[in-house]
Amino acid sequence: MGGVLVIGSYNRDTVLRLARFPAPGETLTALGMAEFHGGKGSNQAVAAARAGGRVGMIAAIGADAAGQAARALWAAEGIDAQAVQIASAPTGAATILLDAAGENQIIIIPGANAKLALRSSFKPPADIAVALAQLETPQAATAALFRALPVVRRILNVAPAAPILPELLAATDMLVLNETEAAILAQREAEPADLALALAAETMRDVIVTAGAIGAFWARPDGEVIDAAPPCVTVVDSTGAGDAFLGAFAAFSAEGFTPEKTLRLAVTAGALACTQRGAVPSLPYRAAILALPGH
Repeated sequence: MGGVLVIGSYNRDTVLRLARFPAPGETLTALGMAEFHGGKGSNQAVAAARAGGRVGMIAAIGADAAGQAARALWAAEGIDAQAVQIASAPTGAATILLDAAGENQIIIIPGANAKLALRSSFKPPADIAVALAQLETPQAATAALFRALPVVRRILNVAPAAPILPELLAATDMLVLNETEAAILAQREAEPADLALALAAETMRDVIVTAGAIGAFWARPDGEVIDAAPPCVTVVDSTGAGDAFLGAFAAFSAEGFTPEKTLRLAVTAGALACTQRGAVPSLPYRAAILALPGH
């Protein structure tokens, strides 16, 4: 079984609970506030580790209390953080607005995440099967790190949605994005399966589009599509669902599971993450993922 290398962000998340989202110019009183570990890269690394993966992390953090908290988290989750960089900027942060229906709106302050770079001292960890990155760190740095790796499956989570630099796309094997991000990238509205097919044909890469309660659709450039539906759950907070999906997908893919089973387990992990508040607290463990019927 190969390992998972996550290239990405760490943020300190501040979550504000609201009855509803404010209208432009409106002031609302929050129902509560809490702080959590966050950042798509860190969340996905934790999700992969909890799904049973052997995980390494490449990120940039500040020399501050939030950076120390990040290192403590990774140590507690068994994540190898030897390649994490200390940047001349504060650790990244995010403010998350969460409404009564469990939907969220997120504002990110990149901080140290914007300083991530390929350093001359970088040595790729041995026995990597999957590398996973997102767009919360500089695309040029991600492309350089992808190119510096041995032959592995390189997965790019196109989030937040943005045009992909040609050099990053060239170094990527698979794109994963939600239906909103897929519509932005494809510049049109369509069904999730159709968006996956269109983006796969356009990029000549495997593309997975996730669509919440509908499930996920994995399209290949040759037109083949596989899909998986999630189990029925009570949604409390959808904040960590996408990261749970990505981390579990990377871990089970590195383990050598079939595409169909890997997708099904990843969708299950994403659904389970919706049943608790907060990104990291909601990320499910391997036993819970495998315990649901059909696995």
